[in-house]
Amino acid sequence: MKLSNETVSVLKNFATINQNLVIKSGQKLTTMSAMKNIVAKAIVKEKFPQEFAIYDLNEFLSAISLFTKPELDFKDDFVVITEEGNKERLKYWYSDPSVVTTPTKDITMPECEVKFNLSSDQLSTITKAAAVIGAPDMSLENGSLKATDKKNDTANDYVMDLQVDSEGSDYKFWFKVENLKLIPGSYDVQVSSKNISHFRNLTGNVEYFIALEPESNYNA
Repeated sequence: MKLSNETVSVLKNFATINQNLVIKSGQKLTTMSAMKNIVAKAIVKEKFPQEFAIYDLNEFLSAISLFTKPELDFKDDFVVITEEGNKERLKYWYSDPSVVTTPTKDITMPECEVKFNLSSDQLSTITKAAAVIGAPDMSLENGSLKATDKKNDTANDYVMDLQVDSEGSDYKFWFKVENLKLIPGSYDVQVSSKNISHFRNLTGNVEYFIALEPESNYNA
């Protein structure tokens, strides 16, 4: 099996959420952060022949990167990575699934009160702004997304206006910037008063469920 560039990008992104990964047979990949406040799912082009666990996803990706045109041959206990056209090979052993963090059930998104589209440029701009001013938090309030520090009343902040579809105007949802571990791209975003949000990539089969901070509130 060869991994497409898109699948490698998904795996690299998932590694930022959790270094552990259980890949099940089929085309669906899922991961969950250690704090269980981020769950990501993706449908990839490749169809994996069996279930296996990886303890250090970055190490696994680095092993693959040793080859210019890697081919993966999945065995019962390990995968053999070879270079197309020659005899170079690397044996990479699977992990014990019991020591790997993985989602145990699908998330059902509750009814959402606030919806909006976040373009690729907007996502890039707001995350860059948060990094520049050292803002650890992001709030969604009255149609605007603001990067700030909620614990500091005199903190620098960056505000971006959005086209928001909401059932009410009295809401303030809080995110941790560090939880917005999204693959670059445009997203359809839904936010629920149950303190959970859903980011669906508009060009790839990738989606994220991200918990809101406890200070979030919504009044219809």
